[in-house]
Amino acid sequence: MSAALLFDRREDNKVRCRLCRHGCLIKDGQTGICHVRKNVGGELQSLVFRKLIAENVDPIEKKPLFHVHPGSLSYSVATVGCNFKCTFCQNADISQMPADTGRIMGRETRPEQVVAAAKRSGCRTIAHTYTEPTVYFETALEIATLATQADILTVFVSNGYMSDEALDTIHPHLAAANIDLKSFRDDFYKKQCGAKLEGVLASLQKLKRQNVWLEVTTLLIPSLNDDLAELSDLVDFLVELGPETPWHISRFFPRYHRTDLPPTSVDFLIEVRRMGLSKGLHYVYSGNIHGDESEDTNCHHCGHRLIRRRGYTVSHNVITEDKCPHCGTAVAGLGMTP
Repeated sequence: MSAALLFDRREDNKVRCRLCRHGCLIKDGQTGICHVRKNVGGELQSLVFRKLIAENVDPIEKKPLFHVHPGSLSYSVATVGCNFKCTFCQNADISQMPADTGRIMGRETRPEQVVAAAKRSGCRTIAHTYTEPTVYFETALEIATLATQADILTVFVSNGYMSDEALDTIHPHLAAANIDLKSFRDDFYKKQCGAKLEGVLASLQKLKRQNVWLEVTTLLIPSLNDDLAELSDLVDFLVELGPETPWHISRFFPRYHRTDLPPTSVDFLIEVRRMGLSKGLHYVYSGNIHGDESEDTNCHHCGHRLIRRRGYTVSHNVITEDKCPHCGTAVAGLGMTP
């Protein structure tokens, strides 16, 4: 264990965690909703400090971050734990391990080892992914601080429920984030995730104000969040947030507690992608259906194909000086020119 950041001491040895928007009031000897931050004698402790459950070299497209150095590698790390309890979780074996089994597994890893491994692997970024970066914030902050010194970008793949204070703390080192916007209905967030929609929207708006590069992912789950009116409202929000914000709509496959639902129809993903583009989003990508052109990046002005992707592989990129070579329109993102 190690001392946690962002908490207040309260009466009767209780602590108030300020790390995420749950704001858990935790009694002595208990953990918060995430099950990895524990009150020990009136002091909040991280149970996952430097205990990495995963370290992999991934394509940046796997995050998915299509507009951050396309075709590059990302050193991807995680601890166990999450501050959501999504019934459809795609990585429940590690994200829900502390909640479901009471176990906290991981290998003791120092931050300088992570940064050195990223450099050796030729990675342009270090991604905090697979589980929820917020719950291992102290470790992520240590790694991000050293990564900045090594000229490696830090990216988060997150549910977007971190507090404003947490965002302010990580901000000097956070270059980009892919945030799951799981639904545009509060009822869904309450029943399926144990959270509130407004907290995620607030984080998206703050990240945009901080000029962190943002991409958004929505897993389309049959009968739970696939109402076209809801998705239309979600797109309207993203357009207002910034039409340059890439939206990744991903195909659901039965997982965790939702093995009762079928996979998302490919035709439906195609329909939703068309809707997103028609309502003004510049970049809409379909995920988990590798093999068609919905993963390509096209110029939003003239339609010229700029980047071709198949799976997580970029086969060509014709962007020149971060612009479309055909019409000169700027292409939004970080390091888009090969």
